[in-house]
Amino acid sequence: MSIKHSLLALLATGPRHGYQLRAEFEQRTGGTWPLNVGQVYSTLQRLQRDGLVEPSGEPEDDGRIAYRLTTQGRAEVDDWFRTPVDATTDPRDELAIKLALGIGLDHVDLAGLVQLQRAAGLRRLQELTRLKREADESDLAWELVLDRLVFTVEAQVRWLDHVEGRLGRARAARRDQPAVEASVPAREVSR
Repeated sequence: MSIKHSLLALLATGPRHGYQLRAEFEQRTGGTWPLNVGQVYSTLQRLQRDGLVEPSGEPEDDGRIAYRLTTQGRAEVDDWFRTPVDATTDPRDELAIKLALGIGLDHVDLAGLVQLQRAAGLRRLQELTRLKREADESDLAWELVLDRLVFTVEAQVRWLDHVEGRLGRARAARRDQPAVEASVPAREVSR
């Protein structure tokens, strides 16, 4: 997730200070990806350094500074919206790494891991379905985030079904291997 571009997108509708940006981001995403306010302010400082935002006036009574987009900032956010997301920049998938590293380790119960993860995925799917039922139909941003989360969990459960099948075929192939070698005459095995 690009915090930089998220903040620029929120500033596209008008000036805001860091706390407002954080609150609006979390409101629009349903708190799915919480932002630390310190992270927001450090990002705003970098955006100002890079000429993408500027203070919109004097600090408020509490010392907060509202920021607005510069022309360069507007161009940056417009380019961001016109550019497809690079799927190769997604964070590492811990589950895929865990399964890949567990292959060949006798003490790792991969089938059990798959079952545990599938059960967790199905619980998450139930939770997301409940959130969708309770969602305010006028909050399209939150509904779209929920849809994405549901599709992600459904895809993971389908992938786990695939993994389970692959693991089963690999176990069967290992079981069948000695039987094949035993059926070959000894002189042919040594060649």
